[in-house]
Amino acid sequence: MLCTTTTTTSPLNSFGSPWPDLNDGLFYSDAVSTTSDSGLTLIHFYSSKYKNSAPLQGWLQRIHNGQITIDGEVVKEPKAILRDGMELVYHRLPWREPDAPYLLQVLYEDNDMIALNKPAGLQVLPGGLFQQRTVLMQLQWRASKGSSSLETQGSHPVPVHRLGRGTSGILLCAKTMVAKTSLAAFFAEGTSLIGDSSNTDMKQSKRRKISKIYRALVNGILKQDKIIIKQPIGTMRYPGVAKGLYVASASGKPALSKVEVLERDSQLNQTLVQVEIESGRPHQIRIHLSFIGHPLLGKP
Repeated sequence: MLCTTTTTTSPLNSFGSPWPDLNDGLFYSDAVSTTSDSGLTLIHFYSSKYKNSAPLQGWLQRIHNGQITIDGEVVKEPKAILRDGMELVYHRLPWREPDAPYLLQVLYEDNDMIALNKPAGLQVLPGGLFQQRTVLMQLQWRASKGSSSLETQGSHPVPVHRLGRGTSGILLCAKTMVAKTSLAAFFAEGTSLIGDSSNTDMKQSKRRKISKIYRALVNGILKQDKIIIKQPIGTMRYPGVAKGLYVASASGKPALSKVEVLERDSQLNQTLVQVEIESGRPHQIRIHLSFIGHPLLGKP
């Protein structure tokens, strides 16, 4: 159970459009190259190159459904021969994404950035089953409607960092390229300093322009009031996870978390902690707290 510290705001200062029942699907593009693809049949190309997406019969069905175009024309012949320079597009049909909240509270806004109170259950950027039900989509819809706060010409608001789908808290979004570059650099500076062991003391946070502070409910009772965790985080191979699973690993990248106990509940055998992360490794808080024997409550 995890959230960043947030500030309350009036419900009137909120925005968001209800999600459509179905999203728009996805479009995947490929270009036929002379060296490897030219001369192959359409079915051979897809069933061999993307065999993890669907078996042979699955790709045959997609072709017969008219989900694949060549140079903008629907092709339903699986044995169509591909030639160098052809543009292929596969249309993944629309689907209903899992339920997710859509209202976002505005905590702060100016001409360069907007700070949102992201609710738990809402994904920040597209990924997996969530391609439309994201913070990014709500920002884009708001900008396209010409909302007074996003009416600046050329404004393309985007989140500059991520919060996990199950995490609530403050999310900073840039409205200009200059703001995006500056904020991204501020977030990156702490992570870059972690690689220098001389900078992993308590004074480092004074040099940071952005601090990331979370609250988490963990299993068990932490005996120490304050703990500094410097366990590196890396990846390991794991079935069903193409890019690997992020874990505590001696050969991983440096990571630093400062944990402070806020409240202990002996009856429920759980502890409320505040965690300041100096680096921004994937799943850092979950991994670090599990590493010291106190995993997040309710997390697999």
